[in-house]
Amino acid sequence: MSSENSAKQLRDIKFSVLDLSPIVVGGSASESLKNTLDLAQHVEKWGFNRYWLAEHHNMTGIASSATSVVIGYVAQGTSKIRVGSGGIMLPNHSPLVIAEQFGTLESLSPGRIDLGLGRAPGTDQLTAYALRRDQQSNGEDFPQQVDELQSYFNPSLGSNSRHVRAVPGEGLNIPIWLLGSSGFSAQLAGQLGLPFSFASHFSPANTLGALRLYRNSFRPSKVLDKPYAMVGVNVIAADSEEKAKRLATSMQQQFLDMIRNTPGQIKPPVDNMDEIWTPYEKASLEQQLGSSIIGGPETVKEKLQAFLDETQADEMIINAQIFDHFDRLRSYEIISEITEIKAASSNQ
Repeated sequence: MSSENSAKQLRDIKFSVLDLSPIVVGGSASESLKNTLDLAQHVEKWGFNRYWLAEHHNMTGIASSATSVVIGYVAQGTSKIRVGSGGIMLPNHSPLVIAEQFGTLESLSPGRIDLGLGRAPGTDQLTAYALRRDQQSNGEDFPQQVDELQSYFNPSLGSNSRHVRAVPGEGLNIPIWLLGSSGFSAQLAGQLGLPFSFASHFSPANTLGALRLYRNSFRPSKVLDKPYAMVGVNVIAADSEEKAKRLATSMQQQFLDMIRNTPGQIKPPVDNMDEIWTPYEKASLEQQLGSSIIGGPETVKEKLQAFLDETQADEMIINAQIFDHFDRLRSYEIISEITEIKAASSNQ
């Protein structure tokens, strides 16, 4: 590692927000979406760079299934923060429909829309069939789908027939990102010269390998002349170590429910997870959530810097599955303070 790279500090990179629009026990999708907009308005004020929403289906604890609709809602309720998808699961959709939807979003909020693409279904197989009506698109043709999508925005790219045009969409400059939790999208993003975002928040063991693959396979393009990598990380920050650890039990319960194949709404924090999980489940969760950063301001700052030293990321996108909305707001406010993005934003 060069001395220049090793000197990269938190204040040198951008921080963004990944919001799954969590529906909590006792809450509703309506309340969740109102909280999403409220969080977006706060983090915009605190200096965060972008606000991404994710496509998931058939999950009672996530309200952002109609991702493009929620992006439009957030973009219209904010003024400068970038808003986008983290991501749109492209195999679930016709590339033309996505080009039209994001062309519309970009037309409504010029210069602020990101299109992050994933190749997983974002759901179970039965729901994937309900979405797609056939099994022809299983992710294996993802490179061809990306090619077709790019050609709708820029007819000089890709191989799509010019008999079909995306209106709105054609001619608009909408940044396309590839998202991944393994090496497939990392290599494809590098080959296409696109920015890449890695899901370290649930696949920490693959992080460094995927980033290395992305950087080694990168070819300069009209979009980027050098690699640009963003990493996802779970951060639960509070004013004390004890409170942060307790708040994090909601996220731990959420992942535990997924391991048990009983996904549900976000549960309130508990005092002792050892009363809920088995030793095997605890070990599995610690592996999956291994990169999560939980603690008070000093702990979070120290661990974020260590994660930056390890990944040399150009940007971090923060996920915070916290039961209480005001605790969630405070977590992001602490991040803005310790990374100095809040001060930098106020000086602009």
